[in-house]
Amino acid sequence: MSKLEFQTEVSQLLQLIIHSLYSHPEIFLRELISNSSDALDKLRHLTLTDDAFKTLAFNPRIDLVLDEEAKTLSIADTGIGMNEEDLVSHLGTIARSGTKKFLSQLSGDQKKDSNLIGQFGVGFYSAFMVADKIEVISRKAGEEAAWKWVSDGKTGFEISPAERAEAGTTVLLHFNEEGSQYANSWRLQEVVKKYSNHIAFPIFLTYDKSEWNAEEKKSEKTRVTEQVNAASALWRRSKSELTDEDYKELYKSISGDPQDPLFWFHTRAEGTLDYTTLFYIPAKAPLDLYQAEYKTGVKLYVKRVFILDDSKDLLPQYLRFVRGIIDSEDLPLNVSREILQQNRVLTSIRTASVKKILSELKGIATKEPEKYLEFVKEYNRPLKEGIHGDYANRETLLELVRFKSTKVDGLTGLAEVKGRMKDGQKSIYYITGGPENLLRTSPLLEIYKKKDIEVLILDDDIDEIVFSQVESFDGTDLKSVNKASTSEDLKDESEPENTEALAPLLARIKLTLGDKVKDVRVSSRLADSPSCIVSDEEEPSLQMQQMLRAMGQKDIPLPKPTLEINPDHEIVKKLLARPEDTVADDAAWLLFDQALLMEGVALSDPASFVQRLNRVLKLTV
Repeated sequence: MSKLEFQTEVSQLLQLIIHSLYSHPEIFLRELISNSSDALDKLRHLTLTDDAFKTLAFNPRIDLVLDEEAKTLSIADTGIGMNEEDLVSHLGTIARSGTKKFLSQLSGDQKKDSNLIGQFGVGFYSAFMVADKIEVISRKAGEEAAWKWVSDGKTGFEISPAERAEAGTTVLLHFNEEGSQYANSWRLQEVVKKYSNHIAFPIFLTYDKSEWNAEEKKSEKTRVTEQVNAASALWRRSKSELTDEDYKELYKSISGDPQDPLFWFHTRAEGTLDYTTLFYIPAKAPLDLYQAEYKTGVKLYVKRVFILDDSKDLLPQYLRFVRGIIDSEDLPLNVSREILQQNRVLTSIRTASVKKILSELKGIATKEPEKYLEFVKEYNRPLKEGIHGDYANRETLLELVRFKSTKVDGLTGLAEVKGRMKDGQKSIYYITGGPENLLRTSPLLEIYKKKDIEVLILDDDIDEIVFSQVESFDGTDLKSVNKASTSEDLKDESEPENTEALAPLLARIKLTLGDKVKDVRVSSRLADSPSCIVSDEEEPSLQMQQMLRAMGQKDIPLPKPTLEINPDHEIVKKLLARPEDTVADDAAWLLFDQALLMEGVALSDPASFVQRLNRVLKLTV
């Protein structure tokens, strides 16, 4: 028997690792099963590639054997195994390839240090969270001798000769008080199904099962062995091997959604990075889709081993409705959430995954437009959020979102709108600032209807925020009809300019309204209404200002609108001919107030509006 001490750094770090490496002690089982799976993978590779091992019988399996009374659990595999040297090297050293670097980065701040620990391979030691003594018996493939490693995880370890019938490793845990909860067959099955259900090798659990003896009227325990995992990482199989029912069954098992998904996208990437993704689009939007604390729906696996399912770094926020799996061959099992945020491998997978999802959606929109509209009904708004935040994919997202329009029933895309542009039309136009019924009756649309120009109805409350940042689509300018500058597009050079004749009236109205307006000018956008209000290019609309203040932004500036008047309207013509008096002043205010109302803006002084309206009515009734 050899008594050996841990390396100095191991003794210093072991307790830190035990208490800081993982947030849930049940992870110990995932780590040990993962080690067994790795050992089986290595031996399987040798039996396929190394002549010395090709004749070796390979019967891959992982066995969990529980003794509830003794409070012990063994995890045994038929993998590649370890000899004496391996036991010292693998179990006596932590992060043997980078220990000094690891130590040099420790700050003394336990939270920061626990984040660093995840970068180094120390999963085996997580078992000391639940065990006060661990025994490891192992026999290396191709060798006759077996060895036993024993430690309490405090000072050092002992190694002695042992017996094992075949190659592989057995880890025997003597549970401590914390670990006694896992001396329970139901609890073990739950943990295996949660973290290791799709390990590619069968996992068997041997335990005492209680059965009722009707004749003797008592419960009897029977020793049973049952397979407790599916042993099939379905997403790792090729698409040609899987049926639609296979995909649907997996979706329901990982999402808890009883409905079939709308679509799924299955990708296998090999090369610089090796990973598999399987993404699903639910038929109905998750209930928490617009809640700040939404639950993510993508699970991260490493080499078929479940790592986590609550990281908001796996996909961007606007794709939070996506469900599915990312399985990487290149990430470490112990990768922490903090490290995930800066991990280049995951960043590359995330970037490629976003492009894949959007590309697949684009294909469906082209090939199955009716089915795509089912998707849009649920997820149009999140895609708009993506336009706001994902500049790299903005053009694709602009192709995917759908809009209401003055030209067609239902929803339409920007590509279709561009295809319907009239000869000489230079821009795609849209209107924002209120509910659909208000926007469709807005005076701002009158000239577009007259000239038969399509305008998109953007009635979602985030549309103005999103599309104020979008200047063009596929080389064509996007312009808001709410903005003052848009009127330049509508001027008809064949129509006579009458601004000079109206100058005195414009000046008079501006003087009457005072600081309520930035300017008063002749409109080229009105056909039937006498007036409208517009904003400057960089300013939010009045309704957007109201919305921002309602959201608590009390200190936002209050830009003044520009009032435009229709020179061909009967009211304006009469005002032009009327001398300056109180009726003219009342009319000026009413032109301004009615323009505000048509924009859905609440009047700041409704009492004065009613009084002016009554005075004018008395003159006409």
